[in-house]
Amino acid sequence: MGKTYERIDGRLRAFIEDQPLFFTATAPLSGDGTVNLSPKGLKGSFVVLDELTVAYLDFAGSTAETIAHLRENGRITLMWCAFQGPPNIVRVHGRGEPVFRDDPRFPDLLARFPDIDHTAHGLRAVIVVHADLVRDSCGYAVPFMAYEEDRDLHGRRFAREDDASLSAYFTKKEHIATSLDGLPGLPLPLPPSSV
Repeated sequence: MGKTYERIDGRLRAFIEDQPLFFTATAPLSGDGTVNLSPKGLKGSFVVLDELTVAYLDFAGSTAETIAHLRENGRITLMWCAFQGPPNIVRVHGRGEPVFRDDPRFPDLLARFPDIDHTAHGLRAVIVVHADLVRDSCGYAVPFMAYEEDRDLHGRRFAREDDASLSAYFTKKEHIATSLDGLPGLPLPLPPSSV
């Protein structure tokens, strides 16, 4: 029932871009390390860069597991489910990297996200994913659920932070600079935003 795609375009791209929610999965190389699975939302925080490359904005959160795993080994899977309309599940398996605020590529990447105010969410990095394998599956057991709107809590919480206070916030959090398994996470202090 599943199909493999050579590129992210056409109806596949439209499906991915239309979903208000997606999930990321990463893991460390250690066999007893902590597998991480995270939901991602906020309209405008995900883009298709080209037929085999996608990116999303990595905002302030309680840990930095995805960043730590990507820094160690780069493996990542992204998944979208159709909660409305025809059933469908799409997975992009690939190699990802966090592009941090002091990276020369950061301003050009950030310009690809014109539909969200990134300053309101404690932006840490842009996660860029290069697809190795793109597949879909039926999604017959995924329930119908209605999207109402994005929650405004994240933006309300982090909009009041500037670079210095955001860096101080991250420094105080237990699993931001170091992952649950002791891997290097978000480099701190946070570089000032040049954008």
